[in-house]
Amino acid sequence: MIVPTRNEARNLEVVLPAVAAVRPAVYEVIVVDGDSKDGTVETARRVLPGVRIVRQTRKGKGNAMACGFAAATGDAIVMFDADGSADPQEIPRFVAALVEGADFAKGSRFTKGGGSDDITLLRKGGNAGLNLIANTLFGTRYSDLCYGYNAFWADILPLLELPAVDMPPHPDGGMYWGDGFEIETVLNCRVAAAGLSITEVPSVEKERMFGETNLRTFADGTRVLRTLAAERRRAGRDDRSAAPGTAVPGPAAVVPPAGHPAVPATPATAPVPPAVPDRAVPAAQPQRPAPRPHADAPAPQRPQQQPSRPAPQPQPGAGQPAPQQPAPSPVAREQRPVGAERDGSARPERTGVRYAWGEEAS
Repeated sequence: MIVPTRNEARNLEVVLPAVAAVRPAVYEVIVVDGDSKDGTVETARRVLPGVRIVRQTRKGKGNAMACGFAAATGDAIVMFDADGSADPQEIPRFVAALVEGADFAKGSRFTKGGGSDDITLLRKGGNAGLNLIANTLFGTRYSDLCYGYNAFWADILPLLELPAVDMPPHPDGGMYWGDGFEIETVLNCRVAAAGLSITEVPSVEKERMFGETNLRTFADGTRVLRTLAAERRRAGRDDRSAAPGTAVPGPAAVVPPAGHPAVPATPATAPVPPAVPDRAVPAAQPQRPAPRPHADAPAPQRPQQQPSRPAPQPQPGAGQPAPQQPAPSPVAREQRPVGAERDGSARPERTGVRYAWGEEAS
């Protein structure tokens, strides 16, 4: 579980013990700190002695998340806010969606069983409009684009092509595209563009416990719009680069909206650089597992406390409806042609999103 923080000491006093009480137990909690001045790191270690602390390498929520992703050793990664708005008791729902076959479990406040104690009428209306635009551009059926409570399998990280955590800060003092608050929209767009299996999980958002929110309704809404436009251009470029008979190039630099520095291109084979912890990891710390084999190869053994990813299940035959069941039931992941593992060229015309109560959007 990845928890980005900046001056969240009072909230962590409550949030981390609540996380520790979740059953089945959370395998690993990583607090990524952005130069807090209120004793956030010391508080985290005091209230949850087994916590791992990682110092983010640049500024911005996106960079904090990327540092946490790079440091994670578990198979499943959960994105969790430190302000008390997310309910730790919902974590098993997200993990269950992954175990049932989803590549990406997306929290939603506006699906059956979800809700929010914090969102205003203006923000709710803006979110609905942004959902419509995103679904039109990417062929999705998202019900809540602007929500950061998500979970996914660690082996999809190469498809997301986030800015490398070991790059130096931008010389102009700005942020690389993907380092800022646009990270959640970027992830939603890239998961859809890659044709991955998505399950929406109902979630209830609470009010922030302490401190003030950094959300700015109009500025952030405009930023999300620009993000959608930039990611649509990126997805279109990747689709063209994977045309039959053409070589598949390495990841290209993202074309961000005006005013945002682009991320330098990196080789397709470049490993995910490790985040920089503020203390050495004990020798007993489990290592990141090897990449998962295809369905026709035996699955490696994992520690008991980690969720086990199932083999892909075939979709129902033509004319047969998907089975209705109360447990999360995402769309099965399809076999992708050569090159699609990197660039998402196998994305279908419409990316199916199933809901955790067993209904599929159409």
